[in-house]
This record gives sequence, structure tokens and C-alpha cells, in this order.
Amino acid sequence: MRLNMWTEIRTAAQVARLGRVSAAAEALGMHHSSVIRHIDLLEERMHTKLFQRHARGYTPTEAGAELLRTASRVDEQFVQMLGRIEAADQQVSGQLIVTALPSLERYVLPAIGRFQAEHPQLRVHYRSDERPYEMASGEAHVALRVGPRPDHPDYVVAHLADLRAGLFAATAYLERHGRPASIEDLVAHRLVGAEGDYARAPFQQWLLDRLPEGCFVLHTPQPSVAYWAVAHGLGIGFLNRAVPDPDLIELFPDFSPPEWISPVWLVTHVDLHRSNKVGGFARFLQNEAKGWRGAIQP
Repeated sequence: MRLNMWTEIRTAAQVARLGRVSAAAEALGMHHSSVIRHIDLLEERMHTKLFQRHARGYTPTEAGAELLRTASRVDEQFVQMLGRIEAADQQVSGQLIVTALPSLERYVLPAIGRFQAEHPQLRVHYRSDERPYEMASGEAHVALRVGPRPDHPDYVVAHLADLRAGLFAATAYLERHGRPASIEDLVAHRLVGAEGDYARAPFQQWLLDRLPEGCFVLHTPQPSVAYWAVAHGLGIGFLNRAVPDPDLIELFPDFSPPEWISPVWLVTHVDLHRSNKVGGFARFLQNEAKGWRGAIQP
């Protein structure tokens, strides 16, 4: 026989411990009649008497004494378990899953390294992807998302920074095709464009809306491919403004329409936000972002 009556068992154990229904009811914060009902129901399910009832109170039978011993051991194990969980929650260790767009790696990875230097027991799983990972199912603990503000009711969302895109060309491309003097001159050049999810970025839409299809010599759904296409001189394209390659030249550094600026959101799940590990890293990242420059403006 299996019992799923832990509430009733704890009630009976308290009566066995204190000897009186009224005392047990007060200790448990229950009504007197609820305590009696729990005992009656438990005795019915177990097909045995747990107490001898008399004027002075309730005396446990042999079965009642065994129930008290077992319930006391289980209670002690629960207390120990809660202590272990609380101690683990206070530590910054174990597994932390972080996700971000590929364009943010140059900022997030150094921050992770500095956080791990302070917390060497922390193991990080870093997922660089365009896909928004599902936080409620544990796919991610901390996410950096770009674009519209996430509106999931269980997410804690904070504005982290603004990602600024720019149009770049390789030195080799400019030597062959010349440098456009204005945005209007792009129509006479070769462009690297986007498709799929990447094409939904506001700055990519801005470019696609202004230039005819014939200007685009390559389309890709992957920002990393766009980077290498521009770096190898295939054409002009949007890149992160903090590109470290000296052979990549930003064409219009003083031009930055609203479509070229995308907010970066720091996202955690409400159930984990206050933990030392997740909340601690989120706060650390917010502080790190104050020092980000170049393509990102805090």
C-alpha cells in the first residue's frame, strides 16, 4: 500500500509528540476539528489504530509510535535537504547557461572570463545564436537579446546597451571599386545583404528598402558569413562598429539613423533572477556594460 498523505502523517506525528489534539492544532496552526479529521482519515487508510484516546489526551499505540519515529526522521532529512539547497544557492558554482547574438561575443566572453576569475567553481555553457532560447524550460539562464523588448510575463528584462551597426568595406574592395562619398553613391557599388531572420534587423531593412536588388552580390542569413564576405572584399555590408580588423573601413562613421541602433536587453527568468549565480552574473554584466565602447553605447 502506498500513502500520499504526508500532511495527515505530520499531523498525527505532532499529536503523538505533544499528546493532546489542542496542542498539536496550535503548533500546526490548524483547527481542532481538522487535526481529528486527519487522524481519523489516516487510521482508516492504514486500517489500524494510531492512538488510545482518553480524558488526558492521546497516547500513541505501537503503530503510532512507529509513525512518530519515521516522521521525525523524514522531517530531519527535509531540514538537512533545505540546508544543502540554501547553501548551494548562496554559492556561485555549478552550471550557468548564457546566450547571446554572435555579434555580442566580443563583449560577453571577456565578461564571463572576469566573472569566472572571481568564481572559479562556475562552469559556463555559452550559446551564440540568433534563436531566442526558451528560459522557462532551462534552455538559458541569462540571455542577451537584440530588438524589441521581450514581453514574456515571467522574464525580468533590463536595458543593457545599444548595438550600433555601420557599413564597412575591406581595403581591397575600396582599392578596386573606390569609396562611396555618400549613401546615395551605394547604388553604384556591390553590397552584401541579408535574408531570413537576419533580414528582419531594422538596419538590414533600411538597406534593402533603399537599394535595388541588382546591387546585392550576396545574400546570407548568417552574420558571420556577412562578416567574412565583407572582410574578403566581396562587397560593402553592415558589421559591428567595434570591428578590430584594420583592413575593414567604416564608410560613414558620422551617420547613424535610428534604424542602425538596436537595443540590447538583459533577460533572466523571474524564478532564478534573485539567485546568487544568475542574479549575480546579471548584475556583473550590467556593471561591465558601462565600460563597453565602440559598437555599443551603454
